[in-house]
Amino acid sequence: MTQEQLASRAGVSQPTVARIESGEISPSLERLTSLVRAAGFDLEIHVVPIDDDNAILAEGNLGLTPDQRVEKMLETLRLQDAGRRAREETDGSLQTE
Repeated sequence: MTQEQLASRAGVSQPTVARIESGEISPSLERLTSLVRAAGFDLEIHVVPIDDDNAILAEGNLGLTPDQRVEKMLETLRLQDAGRRAREETDGSLQTE
């Protein structure tokens, strides 16, 4: 669908669609909903609890040196590998019983 087609269906100008697509302007929720519906979709918004685990981890990593970050990543990979191997051993022993 072209910008012109979307604009026509949503009742806005093509330059408005272009400015929204480029990030030059931020549409209101009402405008965004009308554009999404004009494109043949619906917009669902859900309120969910904040999960800031990734932000907390990222902030913690900012205080580490690059070498410390690499070592932390390698330790995580070793731990994941050990968990995978233990799971495979457990699965294998359950199958032989």
